[in-house]
Amino acid sequence: MSEAITLFSLPLFPLGTVLYPGGLLPLRIFEVRYLDMIGKCHKTGAPFGVVALTQGSEVRKAGDGPSGDGFASEAFHSVGTLATITSYSVPQPGLMVIRCSGAQRFEISSHEKLKHGLWIADVTRLDDDQVVQVPDDLRSAANALGKLIKSLQERDIPADQMPLEPPYRLDDCGWVANRWCELLPMPVEIKQRLMELDNPLVRLELVSDILEKTGIAM
Repeated sequence: MSEAITLFSLPLFPLGTVLYPGGLLPLRIFEVRYLDMIGKCHKTGAPFGVVALTQGSEVRKAGDGPSGDGFASEAFHSVGTLATITSYSVPQPGLMVIRCSGAQRFEISSHEKLKHGLWIADVTRLDDDQVVQVPDDLRSAANALGKLIKSLQERDIPADQMPLEPPYRLDDCGWVANRWCELLPMPVEIKQRLMELDNPLVRLELVSDILEKTGIAM
């Protein structure tokens, strides 16, 4: 096991979704608390953390939260994923359009909300998934994903609009499981639990069960 690496004062972006390592996340940013943060991350090449909300909404709403700042309470899971910005544009003042790639998972050790509403946290990076070859009994899940990718490619969808990005590691349990977790319409809580699993083979087994029940992979 590699030595744990701690990041201090990592800016967080709580969302109503779960970002997986290797996943893609497009965002349109217009809240003041994130515009400056994303601008600095883009300029320095630094990551930010994506965490799934357990309370509150992606856009701040007025409310009587315990902090007394006039906004509704926000809470989020303690395990998230680092996001790195891969494309960035400012189509108009007060609006940023970015595309991010999921990197390493992390666990929050402490967090704090700043005066303008931005959350920062001290986090410990979690180990990457071990590369585990897809076994024969789970090959149908990988084959179904391969067919989906081929279908998307045949539609001549622009690369920047594809929901998946190469390299397509269809022989890797973690990669196949993660991509299906992103694509399947599952509740956020289920996606979060699957993302937190340390064993990529177990994650793919659970995803394969869902695919079989829905008839996507038989």
